[in-house]
This record gives sequence, structure tokens and C-alpha cells, in this order.
Amino acid sequence: MSDLLQKPWLTIVGLGEDGISGLSEAARTALAEAEVVTGAVRHLGLLGDLLLGLSAECRPWPVPFAEGVAPLLTLRGRRVVLLASGDPFWFGAGTVVTRELALGEWTAHPGPSTFALAAARLGWALEATLCMGLHAAPLTRLRPHLAPGLRALVLLRDGAAVRALADYLCAQGFGESALVVLEALGGPRERVRQATAAGFDLADIAHPVAVALTCAGAGRVVPCASGIDDDWFDHDGQITKRPVRALALSALAPRPGETLWDIGAGSGSIAIEWLLSGRDLKALAFERDPQRAVRARDNAEALGVGHLEVVEGPAPDVLDGQPQPDAVFIGGGLSLPLVERLRRLRAGTRLVAHAVTLESEALLAQCQSGMGGNLLRIELAQSAPLGNRRGWKAHYPVVQWSVTL
Repeated sequence: MSDLLQKPWLTIVGLGEDGISGLSEAARTALAEAEVVTGAVRHLGLLGDLLLGLSAECRPWPVPFAEGVAPLLTLRGRRVVLLASGDPFWFGAGTVVTRELALGEWTAHPGPSTFALAAARLGWALEATLCMGLHAAPLTRLRPHLAPGLRALVLLRDGAAVRALADYLCAQGFGESALVVLEALGGPRERVRQATAAGFDLADIAHPVAVALTCAGAGRVVPCASGIDDDWFDHDGQITKRPVRALALSALAPRPGETLWDIGAGSGSIAIEWLLSGRDLKALAFERDPQRAVRARDNAEALGVGHLEVVEGPAPDVLDGQPQPDAVFIGGGLSLPLVERLRRLRAGTRLVAHAVTLESEALLAQCQSGMGGNLLRIELAQSAPLGNRRGWKAHYPVVQWSVTL
């Protein structure tokens, strides 16, 4: 068994706005013994006079952050301290850096996170509060969560991003939301101010900044169940309609951490609802039409799941080299070569395919006969005017084949 308690070469120190006064004795010792101290210019400045007394070489961390990881790795074997904000493993630098390290290569001395400091100022229960780091992520990540009564703590890049948040909430119909802007928490520059999204008029907002959001207003709320209204999606008619989509998601049965292939994605509605259904889910949408691919990306961004990966090209050719799925949905482009390609996926992969034409329905019947699984015929009708009365207007029937490979 390898020794995970070996002497680490890297120490990650969480630093607050109170500078060295907030550091533990262990963190101070690590700084005193370091050969190299690295961190953002702001973090190095927070060390104050202590920085002058260090024998270590001081290296400012580059911007963007990711560009500093490779140079850091060249320092293996030396005693290195990396300065980070607050708790480095909660929306912080520690998570990014340690992806490249083995257990035992680092130790960490975290400080209070901005989330913890904000909750302490506001008296909010942190376990019941949505916490999001949107320094470099789009504000649309909030969209699935926006509902009256929501409490969220959001870390933002700067004052312009705070203004953009207020504008975004207004655009979504939540202009009545209360915002508490918390600047430089825990240090001598700390300032806490309040405003509403619609009446936002705060200026000179200092970095680092967090916003405490209490959502209010008559904006539209994204439902929690599968099968959201079709008008949430921009489409050209190529969309799996709401009731059929709900049945498809039920058959696909998303589970935490799983990956979906949505083949013939159209508007992207199946992949988007897969991502909306839980945490840590991944999806790849395959679409041969460039305009539809753009539309799928835009729909995903608008609904807060912009991490949907849309791959342009015809299936099955475009599937080669892609991450293996746990579930596959075929909404368009059904063919025997595609099914044969999918048969090579690992055992246990769940496959769901829909057919509308007689030709594709016959292919599904052939596949079910040879590979097993279940066939479901879905026939829907909606009420519609019929003269001065009402009648049923039938939709094209959909045949669903579901099988576990």
C-alpha cells in the first residue's frame, strides 16, 4: 500500500481579506519554510510586511488562472505555498490545481469561505442556501433555480457583473428580488449594501464581491419534472413534444454522474431536460444540421445548461472517439447502420429510440425482434375547435423502443 501521508511538496493556504491576522500557526509556518510562494497579486499583497520577511521566491500567478498550473508542476520537489481565497476547495483554486496531483502531494490550510462569511452576516442557514461561483460562468446558470423565495449566494467577478445580475433578473421577470451586495468580507474594506434588482443603483463595488439574492417576482419558473412546455425551446418544428419527451426521459432514467448521447438532437430538448433533471449529469447532442446545432446550443444556454456539448455531423460517423454513454436517445436519423454501431457500446447502456414514419417503425420492430426490449406505441390527441364545438385532433403516433444492451 502506498503511503498517502508522505511529506507534501505543496501547501495551499486559504487567505482572507484580514490578511496574515487570519492565518493559522500551521499556515504561518508553511510560509516561513517555503522556497517558493505563489498566488494572485491581490493575495501576495494581503501578506503585507510578512512578505518582505520571507526568504522564499515570490511568483505572481498569471491570468487566466489555468496558465499557472503547468509552471507550478515544474516545482515538484521544492517547498511551495500557493495562496488562494478563503476555502480553496469550495469554488476555489485548490480544486483546479489538485486535479493534476496525486494524493499526498499537497496539504491545505483553508480559511473561512466567502459563503460562510456572508451567511454569518445575514443569519442564513448555509445548508439551505444555493451557493454558486459565477466568476467566469454565465449568469444563465441561475435560470433553473430562479423561483420566488429562493435564497442564493453568488460569487461574481466585479461590480459590472453585479449590475449584469440585476439586469438579468429583471429580464427574467424577477425584478422585485432583493440583493445584498457584500464586498471584501472579513477585512478592513468590508461593506454591505442592499438594493432591489429593478432599483439597482449601487456604484463603486469593490472586488472580491458576493451577492445574496432573495428571489421575488412573477417570472416564469422552470418546472422540476420532465416534460416542460415546448415554448421553453426555440425550434423549427423538429422537437420531441412535451408529453412524448416526458416518456422518453422516464425510459432513459437519468442517474447521477451519467452521460447521455442525444442523436438527431434537433432543438436539443431531450439532452437539455436530461441535464436539468439532476446534478453531475453530462450530455452530448449530435446534430447534422448546422442551424439546428446552433439552436440547440442557444436553448441550452438560455436554460442554464450551457455545458451541453453539441457535436455537428451525421451519425454514426460522428460518434467515433466520443466519451462512452450510459444512455442513448435516437430522435432522428434512425438507420440500421446506426443501430449496429450502437450495439458495440458497453453492456448495460440504455437505448431509447423514437419512430414516426412507417419505415422507421418497421426498423424498430426488426430491432426489437433481434435485440429484445420493449415497444410502446404513443397516440395523443388534443382538444381543438370543430365548428362551434370541440373535438379531438390526433397527433402522429410515436413508437418508442427501449432496451438495455
